Amino acid sequence: MDRKSELQATVDALAQAGKGLLAADESGPTIAKRFERIGVESSEENRRAWRNLLLSSPGLGQFISGVILYEETLGQRADDGTPLPELAARQGIVPGIKVDKGKIALALAPGDEVTEGLDGLAKRLAGYRQQGARFAKWRAVYNVSDKLPGWAAVQANAEALARYAAICQEAGVVPIVEPEVLMDGAHSMARCAEVTEAVLHAVFHALHRHAVVLEHMLLKPSMVLPGKEAGHAAPAEVAMQTVQVLRRTVPAAVPGIFFLSGGQTPTEATVNLDAMNRLAPLPWRLSFSYGRALQEPPLLAWRGDAANAAQAQRVLLQRSRLNAMACLGQYDEAQENAAG
Repeated sequence: MDRKSELQATVDALAQAGKGLLAADESGPTIAKRFERIGVESSEENRRAWRNLLLSSPGLGQFISGVILYEETLGQRADDGTPLPELAARQGIVPGIKVDKGKIALALAPGDEVTEGLDGLAKRLAGYRQQGARFAKWRAVYNVSDKLPGWAAVQANAEALARYAAICQEAGVVPIVEPEVLMDGAHSMARCAEVTEAVLHAVFHALHRHAVVLEHMLLKPSMVLPGKEAGHAAPAEVAMQTVQVLRRTVPAAVPGIFFLSGGQTPTEATVNLDAMNRLAPLPWRLSFSYGRALQEPPLLAWRGDAANAAQAQRVLLQRSRLNAMACLGQYDEAQENAAG
């Protein structure tokens, strides 16, 4: 299969109707915080056991088309010795890999940050492909205030995202482009919309400059939401504002938009996605790429005890099913209550 056909096959496998992505690519410090909340030590074996539990959940492939893994997980094995990426692939779940190296302060721009990790990326991608990864993810973050993000941060992150995406496509790996406008702060929903529109405009201008093929990439944006300290927005308002910004900035050639949950509760993330999909017809498939919003309920059920694994898997499957329904605009609150 040539590179173009391979990229198309991966996109087709990921952007299936009624399916989304499981983000299981937490860095060491992030997963340590999540484990700490349930009283579990963040040892390599506990991380392996948790990710083995996720990927071996019976029937998960009905609702999850791809999983974003952390570099450590690519090399780990299931209880029966199967490499974890292969365990996912057996369920029809495409393995992917987080490739950025995290954020740092942007020089001479107080409060702004930029993501690093481009050095040696092509070589790393070749290794990840050998381990089974067929797509990648790079996250850029934007802090929001009356003055943030600055123009330099918007441009620097757009350039990095575009360079990453071009390197991925050259390597035969589908890039997921993730510009996250953070919820932290007291900014209004209108300010979030303004920043998100500016960020996405810059990202797609940069992707065009770097000759990235839009049909062979996926977008992972944040929803348009008020800051955490500014109150709550109704799902219909979130849907209207988010879709309006997307229509203004995202070309119809992009096959799928997979939202991050970004600090929303599991239920909020599901309800808001459902509200967007009720605004059909839309030029792109709107789906989910959730980390905490999918993992938090099964984590609370597991609590590090192997005896709880089957129950945790059932909780994960139900949470995935609810989000799959939201992808189709068919979420039912009664099923949420039943899940609880």
